[in-house]
Amino acid sequence: MSPASQPVHATVRATARTARPAAVAATIRLAAAYLATVLLAACAGPAEGPQAATDTATQTGSSATAASAELTVLAAASLQEAFEEIGAAVEEDNPGLTLTFDFQGSQDLVASLAQGAPADVLATASTTTMEDAVSQSLVGEPTEFATNVLALIVPEGNPADVTGLDSSLDGADLVVCAPEVPCGEATVRLAEALGVTLDPVSQEQKVTDVRGKVESGEAEAGIVYATDAAAAVGVERLDVPDNGVVNHYPVATTSQTSNPQAAQVFIDAVTGEEGQAVLADYGFGAPGNSSPEEPAGSGESDAPGASASPGDTSSTTASTEASPPAGTSQAAPGTAPPASSESSPAGQ
Repeated sequence: MSPASQPVHATVRATARTARPAAVAATIRLAAAYLATVLLAACAGPAEGPQAATDTATQTGSSATAASAELTVLAAASLQEAFEEIGAAVEEDNPGLTLTFDFQGSQDLVASLAQGAPADVLATASTTTMEDAVSQSLVGEPTEFATNVLALIVPEGNPADVTGLDSSLDGADLVVCAPEVPCGEATVRLAEALGVTLDPVSQEQKVTDVRGKVESGEAEAGIVYATDAAAAVGVERLDVPDNGVVNHYPVATTSQTSNPQAAQVFIDAVTGEEGQAVLADYGFGAPGNSSPEEPAGSGESDAPGASASPGDTSSTTASTEASPPAGTSQAAPGTAPPASSESSPAGQ
């Protein structure tokens, strides 16, 4: 046994027999110090080693790794410009997060999700389409993030001399959204509220297709969202009273997402202050500004003159009717059957 491993009391006795008294005293002091050190070490807790540091770092970085993913966002076509700008900011703030967007008619997005298309976030242009997704357990709890109203657009120069949603549209090549599309639902409700009958030459599956036909001069008038009217090129906008017909835009995480934390990062960006500012820049109204929606055809829409644009807290919402199955071309109340069936295929 080496001296270092001998019991302390043995070391003290051996020293006492062979050393002078002063040396004995020094040895005793050293032994006492050694015992004190051992006792202090025993009383102290286990030292924090590399593993403890690693665990702490892992816990601290959990929120950052939540935003490291590839996300697919299904969004209404009217959201394209605003969502692409918000998405770019999200990717810049979260270097590990990559966003892929699919902009289509809301009804087609829900149908695609129901058929198993991979997606992490769904944003629609009406509560009707989102409720359809909820009823099929395709998404979680929705959150409203924007509102929108309709506008009438014509090509520059207004070749058909359209003045509004009135008799000036008689004989004009009018294009609208199909009634199963959120902008088409709103068009039906507005026509009923104004007491006018529309006679479109085609009904489109996306509001951007309506806009495109007017921009190209293929149509002489089109009913689109105010946000699309603002983004359109080569057109003139004719404001129409909204009569309380306001579309509400909800967003939700999908039930199939593999990274709900990362999906929530994008939703928080949309509903947060900066995202709301971007949406407002593109003409969207703030969420939650209108009263609950009523079934279409109830006749309880606001009286003319009580209209307000999105973002006006005095605005009230008219009904959101149940949509017929996507892809149907039946005429809606207040809308005459189209002269030609030129609806764009879903997904175009």
